[in-house]
Amino acid sequence: MRFVVYIFIVFAFGNCAYAATVPNAAVKKISLAVDHAPPYSQINQNGEVSGAIVDIFREMKKQLPFKLELVGCPFSRCVRMLEQGEVNAMGGLILTPMRQQVMQFVAPPYMVLTSSFVFYARQESQLQIKKYDDLYGKKIAVMRGAVHFKRFDEDDELTKIPVLTESTAINLLLKGRADLVIAVEDTADHAMGVLNQPANKLVKMQYRFNDTIYGYLALSKQFSATSLAQQVDALMKTMAATGQLNTLIAPYELPPLNEQALSF
Repeated sequence: MRFVVYIFIVFAFGNCAYAATVPNAAVKKISLAVDHAPPYSQINQNGEVSGAIVDIFREMKKQLPFKLELVGCPFSRCVRMLEQGEVNAMGGLILTPMRQQVMQFVAPPYMVLTSSFVFYARQESQLQIKKYDDLYGKKIAVMRGAVHFKRFDEDDELTKIPVLTESTAINLLLKGRADLVIAVEDTADHAMGVLNQPANKLVKMQYRFNDTIYGYLALSKQFSATSLAQQVDALMKTMAATGQLNTLIAPYELPPLNEQALSF
């Protein structure tokens, strides 16, 4: 399996620091963290960053005067940089009370997936996970910093192996260094197709946790205090209400925002 090479885009943090000191200062640049989670966000071998959230911000640039700075990073590093105010924004995040303490979420969400958290094993392993309790004693690869479902995330009795990327998780599984990988079914199936990963060598377990998953744009606490951030928040709501968001996410085979999502 080819590993994804992350090329970190170097950028100056002066504007971020200034905005943190002077909340109402005019911020003319937005730094957007983008992790490799194809097809919804991705970084190719040349370090070029793309995805639904990138398209959304590029559309915003047509209406708001700012320079967009794209920062490619592994998921856990992206989240940490957002929490610390080293980047202004990040997309595709699940809202949790803990995250709300360290970042500002923009409503409505732009990703709505009625899907399942599923567990993948190697075909040859002959593992059978029919209920939650069958997970105990198994080595489960998880994305570092990711949020799944409450029982799983808070269960300290499970053996979890944190990794930086989904590709690494699948690689550990194929090499027998992990027994299972947890993932969102819709995004994992799509990603494996995009990355040409050996899905034929994997099998989904019978146990799954069904849920509606909302992916949000989140802003750093420092940036959220600026007038530009408030304009981004307002424009996101307008784009959702007019159907523009649905047009932007359609190429990524994301479902249109439903009535419940628009009411957030």
